[in-house]
Amino acid sequence: MTPNPPPPAPRFEFATATRILFGEGTATEVVPAAHSLGSRVLLVTGASPERARFLEADLRPAACVRVAGEPEIGQIRSAAEYARREQCDVVVAFGGGSAIDAGKALAALLTNPGDPLDYLEVIGRGQPIERPSAPMIAVPTTAGTGSEVTRNAVLASPEHHLKASLRSPFMLPRLAVVDPSLTLGLPPEVTAATGLDALTQLIEPYVSLRANPMTDLFATDGIPRAARALPQVWDNPVDRRARADMSWSSLLGGLSLANAALGAVHGFAAPLGGMLSAPHGALCAALLPHVVEKNVQALRSRDGRNPALHRYRQVACWLTGRPDSSAEDGVEWLAALGRKLRVPPLSRYGVAPSAIPRIVAQAAKASSMKGNPISLTEEELASIVTAAL
Repeated sequence: MTPNPPPPAPRFEFATATRILFGEGTATEVVPAAHSLGSRVLLVTGASPERARFLEADLRPAACVRVAGEPEIGQIRSAAEYARREQCDVVVAFGGGSAIDAGKALAALLTNPGDPLDYLEVIGRGQPIERPSAPMIAVPTTAGTGSEVTRNAVLASPEHHLKASLRSPFMLPRLAVVDPSLTLGLPPEVTAATGLDALTQLIEPYVSLRANPMTDLFATDGIPRAARALPQVWDNPVDRRARADMSWSSLLGGLSLANAALGAVHGFAAPLGGMLSAPHGALCAALLPHVVEKNVQALRSRDGRNPALHRYRQVACWLTGRPDSSAEDGVEWLAALGRKLRVPPLSRYGVAPSAIPRIVAQAAKASSMKGNPISLTEEELASIVTAAL
């Protein structure tokens, strides 16, 4: 008897950085790569620019920009004017997701005239970026955002209390250099927040409405790897193998979110990030178990045949390491990991119950919410925020 053939693969698109270098020691290749791409380097660093000093002597940047927190529109506007005056023609971004997002935005603005608001979604004019960005090299020093392989840059607007994205395939970095040794000095709270962001960015695309066979491959490797490695780097911050596993999982998460979709965790994180002085990863960490729990409940009650239910059960098996796990076991595992990693509740950042209706209204309109495996009601969305307080 001939077995039934598997269903045909759905149509999908896949795009990423032109070139990816992964492994300990790859950071030494940044300088020659930058000099092969341009002659006047713009170096973008994060809150600790001294960590990039080993590059500076040989990189000889024409201009330097420090992004101490999440990049704001005004900061990017001023930095773009500065970089244009210095005639920079290649960008090296060294740091966490904020520094890399800033570098991607500045690379786009070096070759596309005008103001950031000309191209920003939601709060700007949303014009398309028509010219390829200046060559850009992304060097992550955290294991979480995956920004080194995504095609957007998130900018904060304090005036609007919102975050919005510059977005274009032209914004994919020319080179992503992922050297896990750069993450060895991360503080515990950064390890926890960025690591749970990486795990979120593997789980949400896997259960999303735009999951595809390519991103499924990343989830199959990345979710169980991150589930093993994140508790290990928390217990032993200098565990080089576990740090490498988290850097790899973060890269897979970035590839996934850029080519599938996210969900309600990031749907909430967008408006909350604009309202609060809180790291993006910390917000995702606080929301993740509650979103998964509510999604599973909603799927069971309203759409029991939805394939996302089976996928949530598979996620639980990967997380727990037990093949007989239920989706609810996965929720319990995520909640326990949050307790182990001392994830602060949203109330720690100033979220009050009175703000829940406004948060829900903004989250319901977020682009990430469109990828959630089931449409959640206002009451369900409110219950997520309440549980995360």
